Amino acid sequence: MSTRHRTPPNTWRNWSGLESASGLQVITPASAEEVRAAVVEARAAGRTVKAAGTGHSFTAIAKPEHVHLLPDRMRGILSVDRDAMTVTALAGTQLKVLNAELERLGLSLHNMGDIAEQTLAGAISTGTHGTGGRASGLAAQVVGLELVTGTGEVLQASASENPDVLDLARVSLGALGVLTSITFAVEPLFVLRAEEKPMSWDEGMAGFDDLTAANDHVDMYWFPHADRLLTKSYTRSGTDLSVAEPLPRWRSWLDDDLLANTVFGAQTAALNVAPRAIPAANRFAARMIGARSYSNVAHRVFTTERRVVFREMEYAVPREAGLTALRECRAAFERSGLSVSFPVEIRVAPADDVPLSTSYGRDSFYLAFHTHHRADHTAYFALMEAVMRDHGGRPHWGKLHSLDAGDLAPLYPRFGDFLAVRDRLDPDRVFTNPYLDRVLGA
Repeated sequence: MSTRHRTPPNTWRNWSGLESASGLQVITPASAEEVRAAVVEARAAGRTVKAAGTGHSFTAIAKPEHVHLLPDRMRGILSVDRDAMTVTALAGTQLKVLNAELERLGLSLHNMGDIAEQTLAGAISTGTHGTGGRASGLAAQVVGLELVTGTGEVLQASASENPDVLDLARVSLGALGVLTSITFAVEPLFVLRAEEKPMSWDEGMAGFDDLTAANDHVDMYWFPHADRLLTKSYTRSGTDLSVAEPLPRWRSWLDDDLLANTVFGAQTAALNVAPRAIPAANRFAARMIGARSYSNVAHRVFTTERRVVFREMEYAVPREAGLTALRECRAAFERSGLSVSFPVEIRVAPADDVPLSTSYGRDSFYLAFHTHHRADHTAYFALMEAVMRDHGGRPHWGKLHSLDAGDLAPLYPRFGDFLAVRDRLDPDRVFTNPYLDRVLGA
């Protein structure tokens, strides 16, 4: 299980270790009223407030400067409405906890990303998404929320109450207020069948569109320096849980614990000091990938355990430009002479109506680039980012990128609407920090 770094009192550090802060006033509120009191006090003192949970954003989007609201006491499900098929949970609840509780209730989210360590607030505020499906990401499944504004108001937002705030606050970057509870649309617990298999680069490129059309969710990994891909395709198998055929415990331990975490972590750490060995190591690893199939309740298939700490940049380009952009990334990488030990992740998602979602208004093709946390990511990410920008790419808000407000505004048709609501809900910029000043404007 991914764990947070142990940090001294009054300090904060994100999971990747790239961002940290010290000298903070740390408050652990247990209710919206306690959040409101902390915000009112900070505003009067001219201080800023950030609610930062597990720190799984690679950027400094959640980095506190003065007051750190730690949401550890704001966890759990508040209510279940089986008629409306909605579930309301406190915003500090981790996704893995929500998933487990929903399973107990016979319910599930429609779609999710592949990591479940984040708090609900952090996940929707940064636009966490999955692959495929009818809903492109968590934010598109949000039907209500409660937040504390920069003026100290506890505000409810739903389709019937403050709908303009709900519209924009589903991906809020933490700039509109402190989320205290979130209501998700859910569905009956369902089974996903997973088919994982290796294929050649040419086979993957030629068959990608057919693969995504034939399956509910597809995730693909390309190993730099190699000509091989790993594909993971998931199809729904209905709500009869008795049809689930999970991996044997020994196989799950071998593949997902020992090999994917322990061995991979040791290998990539060692390759940091012997980068010339990376190409051969990647080609060997790509050849060793085997096929497997299994099925389980949805969240046990969607999510994976990541203990190896890494750094990541991810962009969404228009779906129709995706394969071209991927080919250009490979060509640029092979010309560069760089060595990278982590695979590139490839996913697609349908368009949504969330104004600051990376899939707003367009079907999207996601490319995620990773390095070991002790490797220098700068040259590699800059090279890949140039290709992404050439295709109108939108960066994931919680992952590394170099864009600022001037770059981002043309990518989001409703960027101005978001800034207007921010002016209304946080006129004194109680929730700002240097990252938000960069991407939204000071």
